[in-house]
Amino acid sequence: MLDVLLVTFPFFALVLCGYVAARRRMLPLDAISGLNSFVLYFALPCMLYRFGSATPIAQLLDGAAIAVYLLCALVMVGFVVAASMNRRIRWNDASFGALVAAFPNTGFMGVPLLVALLGAAAAGPAILTILVDLVVTTSLCIALSRLDGADQHGASTAAKKALQGVALNPMPWAIVLGGVASWLRLEPIKPVMQTLGLLADAASPVALFTIGAVLARSQMMAALQEHAPMPLRDFVPVAVTKLVVHPLLVLLVGAAAIYLGLPLDKFALTVMVLVAALPSASNVSLLAERFGADTGRIARIILLTTAAAFLTFSGAVALLT
Repeated sequence: MLDVLLVTFPFFALVLCGYVAARRRMLPLDAISGLNSFVLYFALPCMLYRFGSATPIAQLLDGAAIAVYLLCALVMVGFVVAASMNRRIRWNDASFGALVAAFPNTGFMGVPLLVALLGAAAAGPAILTILVDLVVTTSLCIALSRLDGADQHGASTAAKKALQGVALNPMPWAIVLGGVASWLRLEPIKPVMQTLGLLADAASPVALFTIGAVLARSQMMAALQEHAPMPLRDFVPVAVTKLVVHPLLVLLVGAAAIYLGLPLDKFALTVMVLVAALPSASNVSLLAERFGADTGRIARIILLTTAAAFLTFSGAVALLT
């Protein structure tokens, strides 16, 4: 366990640094969007491309892994929506609560952390989960969020807009281009590859710092909008579901798939379980704000899962490796 903590500590420490920098205004809140854009549009796509191009194409097209992870994501969304709905939490808030429970912080945190823990082979299964979460889980939850006072046409329109957003997101395209490069065994000329490498090397530290800054900003903005303390039952159960139920579900469904003869590699299953054990994706707070959901609730879930994951994620790694 100590060996695992020694690896995970720097990653979570960088998140804490970003959080403190934003809270103490050492980093202007207006600058956080710039950091986020640098990571999203430059550094992270280069990192994903580099990992994708170095991963055998068979790992990037692992149908068994996609089926298992997708099924678990759909179960998580359905369960959290059903469990969250009450007089105060309707479709919009319940759907974004489900998204924050089913969408791990794989891109900004998971890929570099899992590669540091398990080696470069962990990148392939982790990248698959990013595609599922970006294309299916996010689109589904945004569509469900529009069911408050809307007909089926409103939900379908929201789903189309969500897919349009995915099409404009550079991360899936970086993964696809990396897969094509792996399949065709192509490599950019040396100066271009060196440029990609510099941006890729910047992805992990800047992304982790940005996670902390985004969490701090979300918490500060939510505090300005709230007039009464939020009940613990509105956000603690979702955080527990993310950190405990999600990885257990992936483990059980994956083990059942292997038992039934599905060609799922045990190492890929381990990576997917650890992906599910990651804290919630920080960019969900930005989506919640855009679609008018309760950003205070979402920010609390993300912050709680990120703080607790230092121990829960490290414990999962110690148990599975």
